[in-house]
Amino acid sequence: MPISVHVTEGLLSTSGKREVLPRLADAVLRAHGLTGNAFMAPNVIGHLLVSAESESYVGGKAQSLAVIEVKVPMLTFANTQIKQAFVTAATDLIDELKAGSHPRERTFVNVTYAVDGSWGIGGKAYSNDELGTAIQQAATD
Repeated sequence: MPISVHVTEGLLSTSGKREVLPRLADAVLRAHGLTGNAFMAPNVIGHLLVSAESESYVGGKAQSLAVIEVKVPMLTFANTQIKQAFVTAATDLIDELKAGSHPRERTFVNVTYAVDGSWGIGGKAYSNDELGTAIQQAATD
């Protein structure tokens, strides 16, 4: 599951830049009850993009901005409780790791779903059923 974090320069502390992706990956896995799952844990990946505040706009004004996007197979974030748990955890994490002033209202979390059968890992396209089976098998191994 790719995680993209896009923040304005100076929003995250130095340690926050190092910690944000591993901790978001952990939040995704925790929300789904998959912490330590041998199939999913290594496949929650991500990257951090940092841009100048002059290149980030909220309400038509250049301001600090944090955008967290997660691209997932259709079987993830299956109910409102899981979605809310992740959105809250991701927003709280930005609040915790920020270097200075940045209001929660300028932290946005977006989940995008991949079409069934178009989720690929290592050159293999997985259907939702195949992913479910791989996740379950990894839990029992």
